[in-house]
Amino acid sequence: MARRIEHHTTSPHSAEKVFGAMVDETYLRDRLASIGGNDAELVTFSVSGDRTSYQLKQGVPAEHLPSMAKSLLGGDLVIQRVENWAAGAGTVEVTIGGVPGRLDGSFTITDNGAGSKTTLVGEVKVSIPLMGGKLEKLIAEQVVVLLNKESEFTSEWLANRG
Repeated sequence: MARRIEHHTTSPHSAEKVFGAMVDETYLRDRLASIGGNDAELVTFSVSGDRTSYQLKQGVPAEHLPSMAKSLLGGDLVIQRVENWAAGAGTVEVTIGGVPGRLDGSFTITDNGAGSKTTLVGEVKVSIPLMGGKLEKLIAEQVVVLLNKESEFTSEWLANRG
């Protein structure tokens, strides 16, 4: 059974500025360097017209994982993330090395008062009997933590650019 996820973050910056960061190669490299974890890298980055696509690789050291995840993975958690953006909205596909599952979702960035709101709506699905539901919950929780960190980074990054 899949686990639905819906998460909102806010920014003091306009939707246009936040979207601009999400499709900026320098921003992505800076974000990965700051909060990307082990062996983080921008694997691919391309722009075609008004569409931007990229693949990110991020890592979480095994010592930061719950024991259940450590035993399943046998090492660090490696996250592959593909995002496609156009006109203030995007899609995301996340796979995790060693886990038969994924997160599929969509982002929207909208103006919200003097700032903006970014929303992720998606679904986490792990196909492992008996443990799948627990892993789906763990992944959903970690996605929320990561999105909150990324939102904080984005606000600071934009503030430092005037």
